[in-house]
Amino acid sequence: MILSCIDSRAPAEIILDTRIGDTFNARIAGNIANEDLIGSLEFACAAAGAKVILVMGHTACGAIKGAIDQVELGHLTGLLAKIKPAVDETQYSGDRSSKNDEFVDAVARTNVRRAIDAIRNGSSVLAPMEKDGKLKIVGAMYHLNGGAVEFLT
Repeated sequence: MILSCIDSRAPAEIILDTRIGDTFNARIAGNIANEDLIGSLEFACAAAGAKVILVMGHTACGAIKGAIDQVELGHLTGLLAKIKPAVDETQYSGDRSSKNDEFVDAVARTNVRRAIDAIRNGSSVLAPMEKDGKLKIVGAMYHLNGGAVEFLT
């Protein structure tokens, strides 16, 4: 089960060289884990048997930049509000703006970790599966430049 961003530069299925039927895939701007997505993850894992959830963010993420810039635009405003805590929590001593690629990528990493926490804390179905060793939840960052997938610890 892959939870990733909608950005067309980061298509998880292609990046991870999967074929039709190999993975469940959920894509949403900023790879956030809201209640509906967590329900989809529960289906994929508890009902359909997926054994791993991969939350994959990517460098130069527009949703992250939007959250940093506090963009307001229709329903996007609420989605970006879910990313804003990652902006606030990211430890960074340099320029904390969307024009600073290093800061944007640091926030994206924090956002992946927050999504993992949201899954663990938001699902009474998935949390015990992980605790019992029936499920693994991991995070990664896809680097647009070079194409590397960096797994987060």
